[in-house]
This record gives sequence, structure tokens and C-alpha cells, in this order.
Amino acid sequence: MAVPKKRTSSARRDKRRANHKAATPRLNSCPRCHSPRLPHRVCPTCGTYAGREVITHKVAEAPAAPRTDSE
Repeated sequence: MAVPKKRTSSARRDKRRANHKAATPRLNSCPRCHSPRLPHRVCPTCGTYAGREVITHKVAEAPAAPRTDSE
């Protein structure tokens, strides 16, 4: 089996790894709400996938005013 005769320097090793990085995720637009989403995943905004609603989103209600003990 082949074995390197010399040690690879850190500069040479780091130059080789300079392009070894994570790519930015590809984003598609949702056909219903046109917000960006990852492909083959449920849209986080409207909750649809493949033309049908998968997740139902609750409408956020306004928080009630806090009760005071003086009443």
C-alpha cells in the first residue's frame, strides 16, 4: 500500500480544503403564497404541499390585557 514519504504541510492541506464548504440551500417559491421554501418540503407559511393543505395554521389572537388585583 502506498504511504506518503513526506508530511503534508498545513498550508498545502488548507489550500486544498479552501473550497470544501457548505453550499447555500436552494430555494423554490411556493406555488400558492409565493414565499421561499425548500424543495420537497411543506411550505412553512401557508402549510401546503403538492397542491393540498397539510398543516392547518391557527390565527394568532391578540393577548388579553393582564388582570390587576385592584379590581
